[in-house]
Amino acid sequence: MERRLAIKQILIMAGGMALLPSCLRDSGKSSILLENIDVDLDQEMLLAEVVETMIPKTTTPGGKELKLHLFVLKMLDDCYEKAEQDAFFKGLSDFQEHTEKQFGNPFSKLATAEREKALLELENKKMTAEDGQTFYKILKRRTIDGYLNSQYVMTNLSKWELVPGRYNGYFPVKTA
Repeated sequence: MERRLAIKQILIMAGGMALLPSCLRDSGKSSILLENIDVDLDQEMLLAEVVETMIPKTTTPGGKELKLHLFVLKMLDDCYEKAEQDAFFKGLSDFQEHTEKQFGNPFSKLATAEREKALLELENKKMTAEDGQTFYKILKRRTIDGYLNSQYVMTNLSKWELVPGRYNGYFPVKTA
């Protein structure tokens, strides 16, 4: 009888040990696993709002729905050096402070027109900090790359044919 009780307790303890890491997960961490950068949930949500402003939802999915902000973070983690990563996050915090100072609210609480105005200022280099320009350059490039290579665009919007294309035997040829 004691053996059954001991086995039962060991199995309960093993199950608890297996579930423990998921219970201790920080709720303020990024939703994807990143090796080289440390992103909190607020920064991830800010990036999601900026990406959604760049590619808004219309008849096609927007940037947030396609999870382009996660693509930007993964590319930043994998493909950029430490100095560029630091400049990106410094520019992100400067951008947040700039929008709060100029509009009185954080970027996520601004109206669409104000969001577009803030991004246009960044585009036109009115936010003169070098880190701000690095932030915007990386964000814009990787957002566009992520959108053009997303599953939605590649399956629904892009019509692809194998090179050299199909043969058209009735194509009119002009003589010289």
